[in-house]
Amino acid sequence: MEVEQSAEEIPLQIAVIGMGYVGLSFATMLSRVYPIRVLDIDVQKVDSINQRQSPIEDRGIEEYFASKELNLFASLDPSQVLPNTDLVVIATPTNYDSEQNRFDTQSVESSIEAVLAVSPQAVIMIRSTVPVGFTETMEKRYPAAHLVFSPEFLRETKALEDNLHPSRIILGYNQSDTYIRQIIGRYLNMVRSLIDKSNTPVVHMSASEAEAVKLFSNTYLAMRISFFNELDTYADRRGLDSRSIIEGVGLDPRIGLFYNNPSFGYGGYCLPKDTKQLLAHFEEIPQNMMTAIVDANQTRMDYIACRAKELLKETGQSGPIGIYRLTMKSQSDNFRESSIQGIIQRLQADGVPMVLYEPLLEEEVWQGIPVIKGFEVFCQKSALILANRYVSDLDIVREKVYTKDLFERD
Repeated sequence: MEVEQSAEEIPLQIAVIGMGYVGLSFATMLSRVYPIRVLDIDVQKVDSINQRQSPIEDRGIEEYFASKELNLFASLDPSQVLPNTDLVVIATPTNYDSEQNRFDTQSVESSIEAVLAVSPQAVIMIRSTVPVGFTETMEKRYPAAHLVFSPEFLRETKALEDNLHPSRIILGYNQSDTYIRQIIGRYLNMVRSLIDKSNTPVVHMSASEAEAVKLFSNTYLAMRISFFNELDTYADRRGLDSRSIIEGVGLDPRIGLFYNNPSFGYGGYCLPKDTKQLLAHFEEIPQNMMTAIVDANQTRMDYIACRAKELLKETGQSGPIGIYRLTMKSQSDNFRESSIQGIIQRLQADGVPMVLYEPLLEEEVWQGIPVIKGFEVFCQKSALILANRYVSDLDIVREKVYTKDLFERD
């Protein structure tokens, strides 16, 4: 005899729109136990997912895909993914539009419209990063919609790990909407059955407050990176040991020995765009730090480019400077907004010759820079090598390498 399940115990029918780091890692986690449908506009990504091959270089996701135990279906067709859903998660890209001085939220808006067209009863959970006030604006535009903003806090290359071990779950929505509260309760039961921290804090707030949590969190991280980068700049110019100073500072438990490794600047998917968006929100609001955090990153890249030119001159050669990888972090496939690209732009403006080693590129020239396919040839050709992150492969030319990766970790 079958025992009937209560509505709270029946798993939600969940769909995910957008298969970047956020959407794919979330869908992968859920699909270990629950059937999940995903939607994307990239044919190659959809085919890879259905063939159980991860389209993203994330060790945890790749291992899950290799197990072939996922209950995951991907499609390009909204009619195969969105109907009869209880919860639709939107994780589409929202790049920063420098001309509009805000995130480009068109992909999120079109996704909301697509869901409402076929599943108007579904709760729509936005996980894409958006401006503060965006969800409330959508609620006014679509008064019958059930909208939630739930920010993600994922490290690049460790997206699945951070889904399984979340530091907190933030849920922003109209708490007078009893239907949302019911769906959120069932959603949390599903998530708690999958994550490895049963005591993960869950914080309920308004959507605008949740949107602010995301932007202020990432801006704080950018501030911390900028602080240790400027400490390193000071030590470099004064002939001091930057590592010793950082370790001495970090031993204060209020500061800590974490997130303190210098670099060529902060970059990647989130920090550059989120800091600029938060700064834009401070128009007509008194502030100093938000401007300083954005400016500090530009100053750091200016300094690194200047120092690279000084070091090249010391070699007695005219070049070229070798650029080792375009990625922000080791074991990453992400070039977007990487700080090394800011260094390249500055060196190009000064006419400094360069060569590039980036195994992920197929072309022979990238933005006017010759791409060297062989690592040993790259090392031989380079008078000086810039590496935002150091790897043991560079040991054979250590005397040529200029890096700020003091602790050899991301």
